[in-house]
Amino acid sequence: MVSMASSTTFFTPLHNFNQARTNSIPSISLPFVKSSIPSSKSPFFQHGFSQPTSFDFPKAVLKSRSFSVNARAVTDKSIYDFTVKDIDKKDVPLSKFKGKVLLIVNVASRCGLTSSNYTELSHLYENFKDKGLEVLAFPCNQFGMQEPGSNEEIKKFACTRFKAEFPIFDKVDVNGPFTAPVYQFLKSSSGGFFGDLVKWNFEKFLVDKNGKVVERYPPTTSPFQIEKDIQKLLAA
Repeated sequence: MVSMASSTTFFTPLHNFNQARTNSIPSISLPFVKSSIPSSKSPFFQHGFSQPTSFDFPKAVLKSRSFSVNARAVTDKSIYDFTVKDIDKKDVPLSKFKGKVLLIVNVASRCGLTSSNYTELSHLYENFKDKGLEVLAFPCNQFGMQEPGSNEEIKKFACTRFKAEFPIFDKVDVNGPFTAPVYQFLKSSSGGFFGDLVKWNFEKFLVDKNGKVVERYPPTTSPFQIEKDIQKLLAA
């Protein structure tokens, strides 16, 4: 029997119902939404099980193609304090991107959002790379096991099918006990609706020229919808 012990369970309250009681309006207690997201390193994944290929965004978010959350700085760190491994397993200090605007995305090769996101990310990078934009792609296999390939396979897929020229990094966990340090930073630096969870493939973080997270976008926001925000940061 496969042990589920290494699964991490998160509880997110639907609303804040800590309101003052009155004689006419009784207090209301609603249930919590439970979401269990195991690490890709756990036996749950290693024995061939996957998460469902659907995800529970509220309908309002799914219908809004341009929804974004203003990020809030909660740490003195910047993105430049981290070193990651590229797709070839070589160390890359993110300080090499100082002074540039960064769009950071967790990518997957077998997702329904793959084609549109890779295509638009490639166009954005081509149009703005000479003006100071870098797109940083982090493959992740935590959502429906939709990035199961090796680093070599991921690189070939992105560069051959979509002509991706932006940096692609080593496969990482973005949730759970093995979350990559850079994603711990990204999530702790942004708040709002999302809380501490990356919800699905192709969630996006926009980082300014000082290495600080300034915006966070759900998977359903297309890269083209972020273009104006990118241009503002490039002009700053």
